[in-house]
Amino acid sequence: MDLLNRPEVDKNWTLFLDRDGVINIESVGSYITNWSEFKFHDGVLQALKDLNNIFGNIVVVTNQRGVGKEIMTIDALKEIHTNMKETVRNEGGRIDKVYSCTALLDTDHNRKPNVGMGHQAQQDFPDIDFKRSIMVGNSLSDMEFGKRLGMHCVFLTTKHEPYELPHDMIDEQFESLNDWAKTLLAAEMVG
Repeated sequence: MDLLNRPEVDKNWTLFLDRDGVINIESVGSYITNWSEFKFHDGVLQALKDLNNIFGNIVVVTNQRGVGKEIMTIDALKEIHTNMKETVRNEGGRIDKVYSCTALLDTDHNRKPNVGMGHQAQQDFPDIDFKRSIMVGNSLSDMEFGKRLGMHCVFLTTKHEPYELPHDMIDEQFESLNDWAKTLLAAEMVG
């Protein structure tokens, strides 16, 4: 892993996280439709606790087409996110806000890789500078979202095989959020 090009991160930086496959175990080919189906990935709660001390803002940007398809309700989605944030907070971590796109059409401004959710976050947190932001996700649409906004992009191989690096969309690649957070923490301690 070439970490020479990794930016030095501090409290002026914002962390953008995808949800499914990054924070929780993804139900590939299906949807997480209620809180009882939501299972945190191993190490994620510790990772979010560690990242809480590094980043000024931590936000989640997630495509949730299951609502648009009427497989689940918007209330169920809100309950999942409320419980997710509360669990993270109880473990010493933090998610400042969750942005969800429930639209069916790929052309919707808010559906990743389109950048609407990034702009929503910047409206809510005016100190967000996309050049001082990192996007962590497990799909190329997450990476494209980040690159369109000028972010440093970290790819997690939770559902895809690793890509050959260097890659136009991927700056760093890890097996899990926890693995990546550990390398950031190690860099903090050295710095």
